[in-house]
Amino acid sequence: MTKVSNVANLRRQAIEVGVLEAIRERRTIGRVKSDPVEREIIEDLLLSASWAPSHHNTQPWRFVVMTGEGRSKLGEGYARVTAASSGIEGNELEDRLKKERSKAYRAPVVIAAICSPADDPRAVYAEELAATQAAVQNLLLAAHAYGLGAIWRSGAPMFDPLMKDTFELRADEEIVGFIYLGYPDMKALAAQRTPVENKTLWLES
Repeated sequence: MTKVSNVANLRRQAIEVGVLEAIRERRTIGRVKSDPVEREIIEDLLLSASWAPSHHNTQPWRFVVMTGEGRSKLGEGYARVTAASSGIEGNELEDRLKKERSKAYRAPVVIAAICSPADDPRAVYAEELAATQAAVQNLLLAAHAYGLGAIWRSGAPMFDPLMKDTFELRADEEIVGFIYLGYPDMKALAAQRTPVENKTLWLES
């Protein structure tokens, strides 16, 4: 099968996956194959992300897509944060930094989702963050529809000023997640949800 026909088949599959099905069946997939993901598919995921809602249509998101050695950007960010905070040195530090850099290579594609607040006097920062997080959810649902595995990673290093500096962010920009993508190399785990009626209050006449 040619690359073109493979992408076409995956796109057809994605279209056939209903929204409610994707919402209910999507799972976090933390282990993926090293096989590359076609650029056309990544572009479709980003397009899906861009259709998230935002207050005043500010569209306050941007993305850094890392593949191949481009993932070293993230690896260096992890290493910088660790070097500044670990309190260790010498060979022990070098071993730790090597381990931190390797985190960026756990998937063939890593996407940094960044909240980039609009220059609009009506924009509220919390709403800009929420819109960017909604864009990430769109991306995750689209990835599921394409048969991809994905995990939304965050954690303390993501918020560290050194990580922001590594990605050359403005002072008002924030990374909201690193999305690791690839073709699944594990079976999705069963998931449970608290009954929604336990978290719902109906106010009626």
